[in-house]
Amino acid sequence: QVQLVDTGGGLVQAGGSLRLSCAASGRAFSNYAMGWFRQAPGKERQFVAAISWSGGLTDYADSVKGRFTISRDNAKNTVYLQMNNLKPEDTAVYYCAAKPGVIFTTRFDYWGQGTQVTVSS
Repeated sequence: QVQLVDTGGGLVQAGGSLRLSCAASGRAFSNYAMGWFRQAPGKERQFVAAISWSGGLTDYADSVKGRFTISRDNAKNTVYLQMNNLKPEDTAVYYCAAKPGVIFTTRFDYWGQGTQVTVSS
């Protein structure tokens, strides 16, 4: 069983930045593919970013390319999402996700509890 704890959300003005963190349980974190998703009110959950075991492979939704960066620190069992130049349309609950035993994926088995990001105009 993998437990994920998302933190770092908050209220920020358009153009500002936030860094989300996701702490994972388990000694095999370096064997987890990780990702971030978001869900805005009244909308379906959508993919934001994904990262491979070693961090050498990443993928992003077109809407966040060039503004968001996913990274990981396997020594700390933590994955990050650095969000720059935030826009009001980025407002959503952000969830980290994990899938053990695969190098890279955009389909995940375990989810964090979510952290709210609100961007004011």
